Amino acid sequence: MSVHTSHPDIIKRLKRAAGHLKSTIQMLEDEKTCLNVAQQLFAVERAIMTAKRTLIYDHLDHCLEDALHDGHESTEETLGQFKEITKYL
Repeated sequence: MSVHTSHPDIIKRLKRAAGHLKSTIQMLEDEKTCLNVAQQLFAVERAIMTAKRTLIYDHLDHCLEDALHDGHESTEETLGQFKEITKYL
């Protein structure tokens, strides 16, 4: 298993999403406008989507590539992992 240099960035994005989500809950409790709440929810969604995409691309670029080159897994196993993870894009 290779080192994931993208993980600190992913953690930062998820913490940002958590902050947006906390703000969204507070906005609902404070009865803020639907437009403002929708904007916050959009920010949460984008932050999570970007974190997910970064994680998947890192996996494709490093883990699967390393598995093929190092011979730890068969081509069929690696292709299966590729197919499995791309469901989450």
